[in-house]
Amino acid sequence: MSLSYEETVAFLYAEARAQAEGRWADWLDFYADDVNFHVPAWDDDDELTTDPTKEVSLIYYPNRNGLEDRVFRIETERSSATIPDTRYNRAITNIEVTARTGNAVEVCFFWTTHAFRYNIVDVYFGTATYLIDTSGPKPKIKKKYVVLKNDYVHHVLDVYFI
Repeated sequence: MSLSYEETVAFLYAEARAQAEGRWADWLDFYADDVNFHVPAWDDDDELTTDPTKEVSLIYYPNRNGLEDRVFRIETERSSATIPDTRYNRAITNIEVTARTGNAVEVCFFWTTHAFRYNIVDVYFGTATYLIDTSGPKPKIKKKYVVLKNDYVHHVLDVYFI
């Protein structure tokens, strides 16, 4: 399977919509079992950390099990980060296919999330790079690398903010 630019954009929008609508099983279905999900932190020298196994990351899951656990906690209200419920939407813009190799598409884009909790509206923004595997019957995200540009976070950072 090969994804056109339009199909790639539709895939990204569908993933964001599934998340925003709280359709967590659908959202998880966008991710490969061996997905690498990484949101690095900014170090003291204003550089991004690079090794999530040796340096601080804002979020790091080396495979889909971490995402599944996170969704389980959200759905069963075992997450202090989601109580009270946070309302949010993520907007995606400047979508660019940066590489096509074999059965993979690399795509980069800008994103902004508006979140409402405790009568406060927070805005998070940054860039994201996805590696999408197109070798199976459905495309799957193999790598999600997100740079949070504003790293002052009022609450616990969660997967739905990015």
